[in-house]
Amino acid sequence: MYFIFIYDSIQKISVSSKYLYLLGYITLPFIFITKISFGINDYNPKIIVGLFILIWTNDTFAYIVGKSIGRNKLFERISPKKTIEGFLGGILFAVFAGFMISKFYIKAKPEFSEKSIIIWMSIAAIVGIMGTIGDLIESKFKRIAGVKDSGAIMPGHGGILDRLDSVIFVAPIIFLFYQILNYVS
Repeated sequence: MYFIFIYDSIQKISVSSKYLYLLGYITLPFIFITKISFGINDYNPKIIVGLFILIWTNDTFAYIVGKSIGRNKLFERISPKKTIEGFLGGILFAVFAGFMISKFYIKAKPEFSEKSIIIWMSIAAIVGIMGTIGDLIESKFKRIAGVKDSGAIMPGHGGILDRLDSVIFVAPIIFLFYQILNYVS
């Protein structure tokens, strides 16, 4: 992943490499999303909804906090508008949303209530960190390609891929998180 941040010139990519990127970068994360909905025990679609709520909360509040009090740039060469304050604000509000999700949306049995809170707040922190990394990597890909938006379907939003870049990086890590929880519990 480190090479993405260093290399700035445009590369020629073979057709077979493009298909490999499509499989690994787009398809696999969405397969992980379907697997995440099984959580630790049984199928629960609320897990996916909760995950998207955390992603949207992080993105929204990172933007709001960054716009209102952001002064220190996160990675100015890659994404000049992202700030450290926005990054931390997004994580803070996502963790709060994780607490709210575990308390009111995912109704755990009383004996699992505190465990559920810790799990959802941990997921929120992972979402905040990995979502930002996904957004930065997507921005770097666009800079390498020399484009402002990844598509024209959603003008002003950076394209569809910009709306999904957090999901692309969050899904495999959250799937791994649930696998580790399943293993240790």
